[in-house]
Amino acid sequence: MKKILIIPSIDIKDGKTVRVVQGIPELNCKQYNNNPVEMAMIWRAENAKCIHVVDFDASQQSSQKNFGTVKRICESVIIPVEYGGGIRTINDVAILLELGVYRVVIGTMAHNNPVEFKEAVAKFGNRRVIAAIDVLDDEIYIKGRQEKIKRSVLEHARWLEEAGIERLIVTDINRNGTLIGPNIELSKRIAKNTNLKVTLSGGIRHYDDLKNIFYDEEDGIDSVIIGRALYENKFPCQKIWRVAECGIFS
Repeated sequence: MKKILIIPSIDIKDGKTVRVVQGIPELNCKQYNNNPVEMAMIWRAENAKCIHVVDFDASQQSSQKNFGTVKRICESVIIPVEYGGGIRTINDVAILLELGVYRVVIGTMAHNNPVEFKEAVAKFGNRRVIAAIDVLDDEIYIKGRQEKIKRSVLEHARWLEEAGIERLIVTDINRNGTLIGPNIELSKRIAKNTNLKVTLSGGIRHYDDLKNIFYDEEDGIDSVIIGRALYENKFPCQKIWRVAECGIFS
């Protein structure tokens, strides 16, 4: 029976939990808990099995200012923490794994530093190193969604697979943080044309979106990252994880 892993996202800027719409972090959202460590503990208490952390200071400025916070998140929960943002070298990967991060998510490095990217996959394994693509109008963007690359979505996904990647996080920038619904077709197209495990990110707004992914038996999507919809209580968290991960949608 099909199951979907629900992964709550914690987006960090200047040490605070922030809301992100189309890749642009918005600070001082009063409805959110500003403490990322406390937020991680809340999601764990709600029975999350994994937490996705995005570091916008690292992705936009190559800053390590939030690494202390990331370390405390990893120490505060007993579930895997995956981290994305500003990973440019194999040394960056090693530092994050030493902080306690279970899995690093690489985007820009795969395109700009392919040699070290492949070395990182080979050295640490494809369970600890995964890839991400940020897509805007069917084109891929890197460097914190500031620069477009020429490689097509499917071409890049296949290249990542050949490089040894097992899992790919697919984000539709247009839908990220907008609560307008996910781009299921984009993730399905990648899953259908590769052997990659696909995590959908961006646009999840409510229970029906999860049901649409769940009932499409051939979509190849086995997990989703949810941010804003969880923070704004669009569905009861306990029910989300219990139903989605047990495969008992009705």
